[in-house]
Amino acid sequence: MGDYDPGLLELAYDAKRFILYMRSIIEMAPLQVYYSGLLFAPRSSLIRIEYLKNNPWVTMEPKVAYVWSPLIQTLEGHTSTVRLAVFSPDGKLVASASDDKTVRLWDTSTGKQCGVLEGHTDCVNSAVFSPDGKLVASASQDRTVRLWDTSTGEQYGVLKGHTSDVNSAVFSPDGKRVASASWDKTVRLWDTSTGKQCEVFKGHTRMVSSAVFSPNGKLVASASWDNTVRLWDTSTGNQYGVLEGHTSDVGSAVFSPDGKLVASVSEDITVRLWDTLTRKQCAVLRDTRNVNSVVFSPDGKLVASPSFGDMVRLWDTSTGKLCVVLRGHTSKVNSAVFSPNGKLVASASKDNTVRLWDTTGNQHGVLEGHTSDVSSAVFSPNGKLVASASWDNTVRLWDASTGKQYGALGHHTDCVNSVMFSPNGKLAASVSKNQTIRLWDTSTGKQCGVFNHTSWVNSHVFSPDGKLVASTSFDKTVRLWDTSTGKQCAVLRGHTNDVNSAVFSPDGKLVASASKDNTVRLWDISTGNQHGILEGHTSDVSSAVFSPNGKLVASASWDKTLRLWDTSTGKQCGVLEGHSRQVNSAVFSPDGKLVASASWDNTIRLWDISTGKQCGVLQGHTNSVNPIVFSPDGKLVASSSEDNTVRLWDTTKNTTIEIIETHATIKIMKFSNDKMHLHTSHGVLQLKSPLHSGGNRELARTLTHSLYVTDQWITCNMKKLLWLPAEYRSSCSAVNDTANLIVIGSASGRVTFISIDFTALPPAYLQPSIAVIAGKDFLGLVGRYKL
Repeated sequence: MGDYDPGLLELAYDAKRFILYMRSIIEMAPLQVYYSGLLFAPRSSLIRIEYLKNNPWVTMEPKVAYVWSPLIQTLEGHTSTVRLAVFSPDGKLVASASDDKTVRLWDTSTGKQCGVLEGHTDCVNSAVFSPDGKLVASASQDRTVRLWDTSTGEQYGVLKGHTSDVNSAVFSPDGKRVASASWDKTVRLWDTSTGKQCEVFKGHTRMVSSAVFSPNGKLVASASWDNTVRLWDTSTGNQYGVLEGHTSDVGSAVFSPDGKLVASVSEDITVRLWDTLTRKQCAVLRDTRNVNSVVFSPDGKLVASPSFGDMVRLWDTSTGKLCVVLRGHTSKVNSAVFSPNGKLVASASKDNTVRLWDTTGNQHGVLEGHTSDVSSAVFSPNGKLVASASWDNTVRLWDASTGKQYGALGHHTDCVNSVMFSPNGKLAASVSKNQTIRLWDTSTGKQCGVFNHTSWVNSHVFSPDGKLVASTSFDKTVRLWDTSTGKQCAVLRGHTNDVNSAVFSPDGKLVASASKDNTVRLWDISTGNQHGILEGHTSDVSSAVFSPNGKLVASASWDKTLRLWDTSTGKQCGVLEGHSRQVNSAVFSPDGKLVASASWDNTIRLWDISTGKQCGVLQGHTNSVNPIVFSPDGKLVASSSEDNTVRLWDTTKNTTIEIIETHATIKIMKFSNDKMHLHTSHGVLQLKSPLHSGGNRELARTLTHSLYVTDQWITCNMKKLLWLPAEYRSSCSAVNDTANLIVIGSASGRVTFISIDFTALPPAYLQPSIAVIAGKDFLGLVGRYKL
């Protein structure tokens, strides 16, 4: 130990964190380590400091954290919603079940994907490890349960027999059997060594929502929408008892630790306790609101029932009497859990807090910091930490003894549904609606964050001079950013609901913001003060746009109308009615004489500004239309639709000139000055191209360099330029062509600025690609982009 070098140890730790964080891109595109890897590493990272020299083509670097956050790694690979993640008994693996029809296995020490368990033909509802960790059982909507060998990833068996979706599967305590619950009204018992069906438990008259083994494995309890819980003898296959009394659907049932009781939760606003020996009801625990779940204390003497109300009730299981009501939450309680020693209860609520209670009813602490609903909370195995998962896209760690926040794990880009600790408590896994599972180191330091929006960022827009960016968010604010520094200049507060979009006036002096609070608000950029509230819409305002001279604002709304407003007085000038469904957006013609509106009724409508009358209906799309754009001379309109086509219209004749099948929905469009090209979020479309043949249409060679933000990449002329780590990926983006500046808004609220110097790029990036947009794929010179 005399040669112990703390500096070398620190470097090794930093290198490990760097490799884990960048693992997916190292495997996919190793050269991105020198670009994205170093660029997005924390500022204090020794690897970054040593190897990140001045990148000649990135002239404005993204703002990143100062130190490594508790986030170890993002496990990416699923292509659809991840329903759950579960640790193996030894904590070395995580299994994740997804709507992409796969189960994936992950090594918790390296984050490496150990196996993709493929075979299901529909969404996977659940996955569970066997007690020895050697098998995984997955339940699917394809009506099967599949067993998988965790050492090889190979399918060990297909358990067929159910005639409808399988909701869940669970191993017996000895691992020799699996019980599966299905919409076909049955529970089935399977032998894990042979894959054969041992028993079919029939008796339920509606869907079976869940099944669970008793601690000794001799019984199975099944909960059903037929208002009953049924007990089954696993040795004989006979029904052991019908637990009747509920008057509505039973969502779940759970055994007490000693197996002598079953607690069931129903939509009839009760929890019922049942004696498994006599099959008789011991107690009816009545709430005043629906109960979400029920959990026994470790010694089985108490039951906690969180409520759709604002409280948790603790019940004595021996008497069925209410012991204490844990009051303090101000909104629905989503879940409750006992600490391992049974002395504390943690409750997670829609009021954005976790509260700690002792079992006598005293509040032990209020864990505040989340900015949205807390979905769940869980104690670490030693009871010293509490982890909470929230719809604010974060997981937070708390010291259970003091109630202080131990760490904010804030890198998810969508709501976090659940969090769980590994058996040794050194890792936490969180599952998000953004199709990712994240692993967190519970022992590492604090994160230095960047001040951003506190919720999903909807849109970005540059000011006319390119010096400012306005961003809108679900956090009810508009924020202004200095494009030269990336710093926040102002927070425009006043809206009472999500802000859908914002736009600058032509002179850059005003911003108009459209909100779900049914208003448009005008803001003075020089002061940040509210200039006016445009009220009149009776539903969400989707977007607002200034006329070319800045004297009018047109607002599009879910109330099926377009409204015109005088920007100097804030008064309503006209209500343009005609659409039969929500209006998505509006745009003025270059001369300001017309306004075009796009709607969910599949049409574009043209309106005469001087009279307020409808002067054209452009019909042909078969799905919602958005966006729309006028050509520079105002004689053409281009529209993109959810029907995966772009249409070109003659505004003088209200007729379709051209239809281009894109096999993707184009969200960003603008005409080139010569009207021969459409620059889109998927490349550049050449209009009336001589290359047209057999319905296929080629993208023209780009006339200017094109920067776009796709799911994981910033691309230049359709070539992959810079990979984006998960927490920097786009919920919206904007590009200033003049400054070659990219602004990326993320679902987490992060706003990222990156500027590119084209003159310093390798020559290959400056050669525009030719691609095909009318086929199923969109082929560039580098890579394949699946639409």
